[in-house]
Amino acid sequence: MKMDKKKENISKEAIVAEYLTGTITYRALEVKYGVPSRSICDWVMEYQGRKPSWKEKKRRKLEIEGKTPEPELPKDVKLLQDALRRSQLKSELLEEMLKLSEEYTGVDLRKKFGAKR
Repeated sequence: MKMDKKKENISKEAIVAEYLTGTITYRALEVKYGVPSRSICDWVMEYQGRKPSWKEKKRRKLEIEGKTPEPELPKDVKLLQDALRRSQLKSELLEEMLKLSEEYTGVDLRKKFGAKR
């Protein structure tokens, strides 16, 4: 919604002051000034010092979804985790290739440990 030409000269502070001093609601102010009620709510919270930071918003969103925020890991730990994940995938791939080769050829290709000579 855009503000009307005659209402453009009203400031955010004036709208916030009217909300805080009166019994008027966000919706009524929205209709009166043509400003979205969500914007007015944000302005009031900002004026009162209660507007949450983006980190707080993210934390609350995760809490609502039932997840706990993952702690921030150092870059080298992330690199090591990625390398571990890749090596595990490679191992799974090789195991599957061995299994398919054994099925196709009918020959046991795995090394038998502890076999006598």
